[in-house]
Amino acid sequence: MNQVVKDPDAPFGHAYGPYIEGVFSPVECESTLTDLPVTGAIPKDLNGVYLRNGPNPRFAPKGEYHPFDGDGMLHSAHFENGQVVIRNKWVKTEGWNKEDSAKAATYWGIRQTLKGREDQPLKDSANTDVIGHAGSAIATWYLAGVPYAVDPISLETLGPRFNYLDKPESGMSAHCKVDEVTGELMYFDYGDEWPFMWYGVVNKFGEMVHRVPIELPGNRLPHDMAITEHYSILHDHPVFHDEAARLAGRHKVVFDSTMATRLGVIPRKGASDSIRWFEFSGAFIYHVINAWEEDDEIIMVACRYQPAKHPDGTFNDDATAKMIARLVMDARLWRYRMNLKTGECSEECLDSDHNIEFPSYDTQRTGRHSQFAYLVDHHPELLKWDGICKYNTDTGERQSSWTDDSQYCWYSEPWFAPADNQQAEDHGYVVVFVWNDKLKEQELQIFDARDLNIGPVARVHMPHRIPPGFHACWMKPNQIGTK
Repeated sequence: MNQVVKDPDAPFGHAYGPYIEGVFSPVECESTLTDLPVTGAIPKDLNGVYLRNGPNPRFAPKGEYHPFDGDGMLHSAHFENGQVVIRNKWVKTEGWNKEDSAKAATYWGIRQTLKGREDQPLKDSANTDVIGHAGSAIATWYLAGVPYAVDPISLETLGPRFNYLDKPESGMSAHCKVDEVTGELMYFDYGDEWPFMWYGVVNKFGEMVHRVPIELPGNRLPHDMAITEHYSILHDHPVFHDEAARLAGRHKVVFDSTMATRLGVIPRKGASDSIRWFEFSGAFIYHVINAWEEDDEIIMVACRYQPAKHPDGTFNDDATAKMIARLVMDARLWRYRMNLKTGECSEECLDSDHNIEFPSYDTQRTGRHSQFAYLVDHHPELLKWDGICKYNTDTGERQSSWTDDSQYCWYSEPWFAPADNQQAEDHGYVVVFVWNDKLKEQELQIFDARDLNIGPVARVHMPHRIPPGFHACWMKPNQIGTK
C-alpha cells in the first residue's frame, strides 16, 4: 500500500486557491523555542512580549480558502533580561474544538457563506487581531466575533470573554482600543441587521460598563476605530455587502465612490444620539494609527485606501471592491481633522509616494498625541510586506526604513516596544518576524526604533517558517497578569 506524503508547500493540495500554499502553507505543530542562535545582542532593557496573530488552518477547507477562514494561531517572542523564548499555539475557539473532535473541517469560509447561516456555518476563528487587556491577550476576529482570552506568556487559551458581551448574539470587532492610562477598552460590533453597529466600553477589570446602538444607513463592513482621551471615533465607509448576494447567503463586497466616508465622534460613554458625524471623501480605512484632541479638534491619522481608477481617471468601484475583499492594499498616510465646535472638517494626504500599512506606535500614547509610527511597506500582493519604515506623523516625513531583500522578504506587522528606562517617545525597539523566501530562513529581528536605517541590532534565527499573518501587539511586564 502506497503511503500518501503531504507536500509541505501545499499540504491540502492545490484546489483551494493560492493563500493556503507556498509561503502561506500552515505550520503543523505548536512549539516552544529556547536558546536560539542570535546575531548581535538582544537588548537587556527590552522586556515584555511581542504577540502576532494570523491564520493557520488545520484541515482541508470546504471550498476556496480566504485567510480570514484559517484557525487563529499566535506566535510570540517573550523577552526577559536579554533572553528570548519563542512560542506558537492555536487559539482554541469553539470552532477549533469542534473540528478537533471531528478531525475535519466542519465550517465553511467567507467566500461560500455568511455569518449566522445555520446550513453553512461560518467559523469565528479569532485569527485577526490581538491586544493586551486586563492581564490577558485578547484575540479577536474581523467580522466581530467572540473575544478569546489567552495567557500572553504560555499562549494557553483561557476561554471566551463573554463578560465583554451583553448577549449571546453580540460580538466584538477586531481593532478594539485600550486606553493604557485608564485601562478601559473601547470596541464596536457590526452586522447586517438594524442598527448595523453597536459601541461599547469595558472597564480595566474586563467588565462591560457601557453599550449603545449606533444606527447606520445600512449594512457596512468597517474594520477599525480610534479613541481620544474623551471620545471614540467610529467609521462608516461606503463598503458593504451586495444585497442580492447577501440574500442568497453569500459574502460579496461592494464599494460606492459616490458615497462619503463618515467618521462619527461619540463621547467615551455617550448615548447613541450624542454621536456627531463628519463627512469626507469616499474611501476606505483598514487601519488607524492614532487619534487625539487639540483644542476643539479631533485629529486622526490613518492609512487611507486609494480607490482604483479606470484609464480615464474615473473611479473603478468594482476593482476597488475586489481589492478590499482580497486584502490587496494601496494606502497612503492620511490626516483627518474634525472641529467639535464649528462642525468643520478637513483631510490631507501626508505622503503620496509610499504604499504603507499595518501601523504601530507607542501604545502608552493611545488617545493622546503621538509623533512616530512604524509601518510595513506594502507590496501589491496579499500580505506581502517587503520592508518596514518609520514616519513622523506630524510632518509626514519618512524618517527611516529597512528591508533585507524586498523581492523575497515577508515581514510581519512590526511593533514598537518601549525601552525599560524610556526617555523619549521613540526610545525603544521595533520587533518583527521576517521570512526570507529565497534563503528559506526565518528570523525575529529587533531594531533600534530611533533609526531603522542601521538595520537589526539582533537577529534571532529560527528553525521553521512563520506564515504571513495579520496583527500584532506588544505587552509590557506591567500589563501581564494584572487586573
